[in-house]
Amino acid sequence: MIEVEIEETAWTDACADAAIRVEAAAGAALGQVAGDVVVLLTDDASIQDLNARFRDRDRPTNVLSFPAAASAFPHLGDVVLAFGVCAGEAAAQGKTLADHLSHLVVHGVLHLLGHDHEVDSEAEAMEREERKILGQLGVPDPYGLDFHGAERQGSAS
Repeated sequence: MIEVEIEETAWTDACADAAIRVEAAAGAALGQVAGDVVVLLTDDASIQDLNARFRDRDRPTNVLSFPAAASAFPHLGDVVLAFGVCAGEAAAQGKTLADHLSHLVVHGVLHLLGHDHEVDSEAEAMEREERKILGQLGVPDPYGLDFHGAERQGSAS
């Protein structure tokens, strides 16, 4: 089950199908994995508070993932996204907010499933998985490559 909580109405003002996009992206990232995920669409102040409390980084960020303890199964964890940061990134990168939202939900859910990007090899593997999932959803490659690995002309990424 994928639960979408919309705390910041700017998400639906800017992206009317935000909840549908979140459900599709989270479901695609989960694939055949059984479990529940909660995705919270919130504001910059709320995510800054979470970032400060749980990561000792007192600033807003685009997405945070909170994996659940194994004893909480079937709950796999929570993914939280900040509207202002995400909207700003989408605009700066020349992407639609809807596509950026899909990407960051996939990214966050992959973290819940144990993927990481702390070292180059992990980052490359995670990006490959993101590209594959997003391609299935019809979302353009967020890293500025076409699906054959070549850099796209005029990419804003």
